[in-house]
Amino acid sequence: MVSIHRKFQAYLDEMQIITILLPTIYYEGHSENFSITNNSECDRIQLTILSRTSLKDKVKYICRTDEKLVIGEQYWIIDAHGGKTDLQIGAVIRTEAFDKEFFYHGTLGYSYGVDKTEFKLWAPTATEVKLHLLSEGAQQPEALPMERRENGVWYIVVKGNLEYCRYSFLVCVNLEWREAVDPYTVSVSLNGEYGIVIDLEKTKITKPLLPLFKQSTDAIIYETHVRDFTIHPNSGIARKGTYLGAAEINTEGMDGVSTGLSYVKELGVTHIEFLPFHDFEGVDESAPETAYNWGYNPLHFNAPDGSYSTDPTAPYTRVNELKAMIHAAHLQGLRVIMDVVYNHVYIREHSSFEKIVPGYFFRHDESGMPSNGTGVGNDFASERLMGRKFIIDSVTYWLEEYEVDGFRFDLMGILDIDTMNEIRKKIDEIDPTVMIIGEGWDLNTPIPAEKKANIRNEKRLPRIGQFNDWFRDTIKGSTFNLYDKGYALGNDRYYEEAKRVLAGSIGIEQKDGGLFSSPVQSVNYVESHDNHTLWDKLTVCSSLETEEFKQMQHRLATAMVLLAQGIPFLHSGQEFFRTKQGIGNSYQSPDAINQLDWDRKSRYMENVEYIRGMIDIRRSHGAFRFSSPELIRKHMQFLSVEKPMIGFMLNEVGEYGEWRKIIVFFNPTFIQKSVVLPEGDWHLLANGQYVNITPGKKLEQPIVTLSPISTYVIIGM
Repeated sequence: MVSIHRKFQAYLDEMQIITILLPTIYYEGHSENFSITNNSECDRIQLTILSRTSLKDKVKYICRTDEKLVIGEQYWIIDAHGGKTDLQIGAVIRTEAFDKEFFYHGTLGYSYGVDKTEFKLWAPTATEVKLHLLSEGAQQPEALPMERRENGVWYIVVKGNLEYCRYSFLVCVNLEWREAVDPYTVSVSLNGEYGIVIDLEKTKITKPLLPLFKQSTDAIIYETHVRDFTIHPNSGIARKGTYLGAAEINTEGMDGVSTGLSYVKELGVTHIEFLPFHDFEGVDESAPETAYNWGYNPLHFNAPDGSYSTDPTAPYTRVNELKAMIHAAHLQGLRVIMDVVYNHVYIREHSSFEKIVPGYFFRHDESGMPSNGTGVGNDFASERLMGRKFIIDSVTYWLEEYEVDGFRFDLMGILDIDTMNEIRKKIDEIDPTVMIIGEGWDLNTPIPAEKKANIRNEKRLPRIGQFNDWFRDTIKGSTFNLYDKGYALGNDRYYEEAKRVLAGSIGIEQKDGGLFSSPVQSVNYVESHDNHTLWDKLTVCSSLETEEFKQMQHRLATAMVLLAQGIPFLHSGQEFFRTKQGIGNSYQSPDAINQLDWDRKSRYMENVEYIRGMIDIRRSHGAFRFSSPELIRKHMQFLSVEKPMIGFMLNEVGEYGEWRKIIVFFNPTFIQKSVVLPEGDWHLLANGQYVNITPGKKLEQPIVTLSPISTYVIIGM
């Protein structure tokens, strides 16, 4: 690092605009003129002072230079008193002109070969960059100067076989040297301290053929976490807490019940979604049993986390074992959704992005302070061209290298619409069946409201699913008020809303009355890893009721998720009344709180079988899975039944399955209710306690008595 005593500060804030701050203790903040030079002594160029503003303890000068400055060269500002300071890179990096001049289309990171390895880093504001390389077995690292090329990309080719070498970059910006891990690195050393060069060809696995998947509404998503899924003492899984544990099949828990991946296949879901498995902070990889974290503290976006690896010190192991987990799911006919966290980093100041190009990759408010719409201290600037490129490159990498089948975007509302649509476009070029879903919450981040990738702008985000909080809060009650009861918990205040969300939230009667333009955008759920489980909410809402009563309400809410138009989403263990002992935000709670308690599956097998049956019903007929609002409006009609019961008929749907007509009734009341069926021959598939995909005998009476807190599915052949 070059040491310099700055008597005053100067910042390049636009391509030819310089802001100079003179302290009032320095000649009372006064200077008649300023000049700029790139060699500190001669060839000075006079600046034009555009404005002068007195601040509390400084005087701010806005100046212009008529010369085009070369970003990446070191300049010096000299005042009228002979004082000088370095020209620091300021807000210029957040201008459109900067983005346009330095956008780079090519590949970044490293390209490995047995005889040589090529490294490329985008660092346009750096005056020097060195590759910091530690060969396997070497005692001291090398610092190899890199060459600046087009668009601010630094380049070097190192001869020889660099496999297993550790590396980082030394970057000099504003006279300060910083060491940073390559943002594009694909494997890292213990706890992500260094990137490691590996040969990805050695990790290749051939993806098996998967069951046909036509449209997003055919999906049934099952969300879990590598550690939660495997860690319980009675999981029957040998390698608990690991990728390989999650890959085990034919595992059994208490009483011989199936667990793990084989159980998920038996349940009938189509997609298993894992909470983040890219490299994250919060768990010491050398002692993963000592801490817990969901994984929303991203460090290195393209490298697997080592805390789920059997050997986090071995750079190939974490890669091979994650690929093995994904492959095992594929062999069970399950598609894999990856939870990705591109909206923020763990600590902005410590991130590679901030060290390499300070100030560029994160949003700042009007006063120049980092924005905090995420609530964790930083918002990733996806609208900047190289920020957008990184996200698209990263998604493409996971899709092509690990062959995942979908992405769940954490806090998607932080990202911008153009980025999300570019991601959708890029994915479609590779595999249009890959799902994109995300949290479209409207967050306070400093981009225009019309550019946020949130629910409000869903019309501009076609074929991107969004978590439907309207569905969630309508069916179970407010997530943020434990005492608020939703429709399934007996609150008829949600009656009309319940009808709307069951119809895909598209505005079945009038287009303007919906939340979404299409059912493929509506991810329907009542429970996820976030907030209290439904069972824990029921222990508060229905605290005076019996265990059986709460189970019936829980079953009703889950059945509504599975029978509604849209994309059903289940939290792992929801089918056996998962509890976190009343803890809502369990992101770093111990295993005792977060673990998937497989003993509960054995205890509540009757409910597991019921939910499995509801999944069978959904998958057996396309009328539950319409992909367009037109089909919903054509075939779905609500029946005239006593409020607060809801009845709907899927009419003339024989072309979508074996049944010509389907009727569904929901009775959230505490008493029996009678309904009259339309004319026709009707057969019962499901009631409050029973589900069978094979139609039972014909119903002899047109009147059906609905048991309390129940779901009925009746079909016409």
